[in-house]
Amino acid sequence: MAAAARFFVRGARSKLPISGVVPGPRSSFAAALLKLSPGSSSRTQRRHAAHFTFQADPEPTQYGPTTKMNMFQSVTSALDHTLASDPTAVIFGEDVAFGGVFRCTVGLRDKYGKDRVFNTPLCEQGIVGFGIGAAVAGATAIAEIQFADYIYPAFDQIVNEAAKYRYRSGNLFDCGSLTIRAPWGCVGHGSLYHSQSPEAFFAHCPGIKVVIPRSPVQAKGLLLSCIADQNPCIFFEPKILYRAAVEQVPVESYTIPLSQAEVLQEGSDVTLVAWGTQIHVLREVANMAQEKLGVSCELIDLQTILPWDVETVCKHSANNEYLCSSFSLQEQCFLNLEAPISRVCGYDTPFPHIFEPFYIPDKWKCFDAIKKMINY
Repeated sequence: MAAAARFFVRGARSKLPISGVVPGPRSSFAAALLKLSPGSSSRTQRRHAAHFTFQADPEPTQYGPTTKMNMFQSVTSALDHTLASDPTAVIFGEDVAFGGVFRCTVGLRDKYGKDRVFNTPLCEQGIVGFGIGAAVAGATAIAEIQFADYIYPAFDQIVNEAAKYRYRSGNLFDCGSLTIRAPWGCVGHGSLYHSQSPEAFFAHCPGIKVVIPRSPVQAKGLLLSCIADQNPCIFFEPKILYRAAVEQVPVESYTIPLSQAEVLQEGSDVTLVAWGTQIHVLREVANMAQEKLGVSCELIDLQTILPWDVETVCKHSANNEYLCSSFSLQEQCFLNLEAPISRVCGYDTPFPHIFEPFYIPDKWKCFDAIKKMINY
């Protein structure tokens, strides 16, 4: 997985079945991915990279009553609330009228009509271009790219049109009500075209927001925040968590602020920063570091990749002597460091198939990075 784990070390050394998936090459592939999720009991589970164990957060109490949902159900719930409350909202993409290959829009066309939830041709640049136009015309446009790997044909529309629309008009017009959803990340056997984490390409593009949730509760709240935000947003959904991640999710609509990192675990020696699936990897790494090295780890979920929460991350790494990151933290933290900045992520190669377990930044690579830093 190309999403890197980030580390900041302080000075102290001290089952839901698949049904109704529309036949087709992309749909059948998605079904196969889901059948091999970490929660699967299939014997093929052994050959795919279940490189983490999902850990649910405590049940939230501030948003009212909750019910059990997995991640794709929490996404569906967010979209349902949006269509119900906003008559201008439309959802479109490849196979979304049938529920989508991951079932995130299941039932929405029947409930809200074919004029508000509809299929598009297999043309990602056309999907995003249409979304930009719909947003400029006043609609709340929610576009789905069937896999994050397919977003590249729409790259020009996103970075040269959507991101610049407000700026080039001096804020006279914009496409801020556009949200682009896409299933993201590896699942164990997706190979080149169904495993990628392309957020780094968009993390350097002013004018858009990029968000990745770690769990069903975050997925619903952050997606509703993206839809309500007055800037075009890209919302990447960790597809390995669609069914593997189950939590008590608030039934009603709620939002989680964008560009605010969340401190999930306090620690006195090392600060670990990540997002999406990698959060669950680093939960295990934090436990390993405490048990094997006596190192106390702090864990931060960045949540919003662009614009990211510089203040929180720098505040919690202000006393660090070691830093492992690919963020632009050097100018803020350089004088506190006593080791070179390093980085833990996927290799600079295309995403492999059978070698995926060696490619991803698993807990052993992250743990090794901590050992190297504290011993530098």
